[in-house]
Amino acid sequence: MTQNATRETLRDEEHEEGPDDGPPAGDSDPRPRRIRRVLKWSAAVLVLLIVGAAGAGYLYYRQLNGNIKKDVLNLGDNKVAEPTPNAAGQTPLNILLIGSDARDTEENQQLGGARETFGSTPLADVQMLVHLSADRTNMSVISMPRDTLVAIPKCTDPDDGKVYPASYGRTMTNQSLGHGGPGCTVATWQELTGIHINHFVMVDFAGVVSMADAVGGVPVCVDANIHSRDSQGHGSGLKLEKGTHPVKGEQALQWLRTRYGFEDGSDLARARAQHMYMNSLVRQLRENATLSNPNKLRRLAEKATGALTVDPGLDTVKKLYDLSTELRKVKPERITMTTMPNRYVGARVEPTEDAEKLFRLVREDIALDGKDADPDKAKDKEGTKDKAPSDPAADDAEIAVQVRNGTRTDTLAAAPGRTGTVAGALRELGFTATTADTTSALAEERTVVRYPSADLEGDARRVADALDIPASQVTRSTDVSGVTVVVGADWREGTAYKAPEEDNTTPESANALNGADDKACMHVNPAFTW
Repeated sequence: MTQNATRETLRDEEHEEGPDDGPPAGDSDPRPRRIRRVLKWSAAVLVLLIVGAAGAGYLYYRQLNGNIKKDVLNLGDNKVAEPTPNAAGQTPLNILLIGSDARDTEENQQLGGARETFGSTPLADVQMLVHLSADRTNMSVISMPRDTLVAIPKCTDPDDGKVYPASYGRTMTNQSLGHGGPGCTVATWQELTGIHINHFVMVDFAGVVSMADAVGGVPVCVDANIHSRDSQGHGSGLKLEKGTHPVKGEQALQWLRTRYGFEDGSDLARARAQHMYMNSLVRQLRENATLSNPNKLRRLAEKATGALTVDPGLDTVKKLYDLSTELRKVKPERITMTTMPNRYVGARVEPTEDAEKLFRLVREDIALDGKDADPDKAKDKEGTKDKAPSDPAADDAEIAVQVRNGTRTDTLAAAPGRTGTVAGALRELGFTATTADTTSALAEERTVVRYPSADLEGDARRVADALDIPASQVTRSTDVSGVTVVVGADWREGTAYKAPEEDNTTPESANALNGADDKACMHVNPAFTW
């Protein structure tokens, strides 16, 4: 077993369920099993979003609207500007799928186990961003690992007005749901990624079983016999023979929660299995005739709507149907499933530089499958990257700018004198309120201009323009208190910045899986075969 696999296994020990889902001896976490339910609810959501066009008449059933719960879209103070429409007037759609571990009903409690957590504060253990391109030709999905360390912004509960202050340092992203509701999870994603989120859909346990049954089972593949159960009784209990088999009902839940038995036993392997499941599910929905049965469709709609919480923009069956119509325009071969690139920080993970690259591709509406009809659209100077900020720039002499040295790399020390040189260049350009921060040397692969709030975006963009820094390298960040130029390792000398050529390929570390790949098969760990 590799070192990384060992660390993943160790970090998951406290999260995996046993036969009775009870807490292990000495575990100080009152909810030790809650985090294991990675991504399974999202499959149910994708079913609902795509199933609508199969039987529109029944989805308009009036009583279904009353099943759907709704909540505020964004509980944070900061907003992210919507992308600029393309030449045809179209804009991308970004939907955050949230899987809550709430056990607020007897059905959810029975499916989820962990009876001691009934009625307690839920966690957003599943978080997946679905990006539908502006031209509706492709879809990208980014899954965030359940224990990613992020800065949760200040959020205000819309029900009781309680203010949850911004997290001190970084904390696990799944805790954002307990800071007032799904709108805080949306705010956290927007702060991290800079991606404008149009909608959220949150789903609980109850819908998964009925939805898998409604399509007659979802085909999945294993390369050997598997039984997900160790000598201590840990594991999902999934038992399958080698080959491809349709799973439905509780067996579908077992597939989606299996960690013991897949590859190295990590959450990353489990996420890959869930991506395979969802891709197969989409293919089934496009081919399966059982959804033409009115009674089955009606029962599916009732179960699905009862399992949902959405933002006001999706709070009726018609709105959900309209969204499903948009999503169904994308063929499986243009769907790309990815996991946010990450690295370990102790027992948790944090986004890597590749994660920021993945976020940029989504922000700029660049297809993750590399098949954009117009590969240069992201470089269009009239496009998304150069959208005018809502607050225009001040006069150059009035813009306070700080310059930091970020030229240090893994192999090179920081280039000396860079803050003074670049600060001097800015002053010569008329930015007389520029100062050089010589207190620390950072490590930044690419030169960036950062700003802390929307009212300074115009100033930051003006500084970047003066230095010929592309707008894609201007980012909002809570790590700075004003407009800040971080001179990166790509500008170790001189006063003229030359932007590197953009690499718009999806990082290998994102573990991309194409939606049309019906040959994908999960590797079974030899210790869990029979």
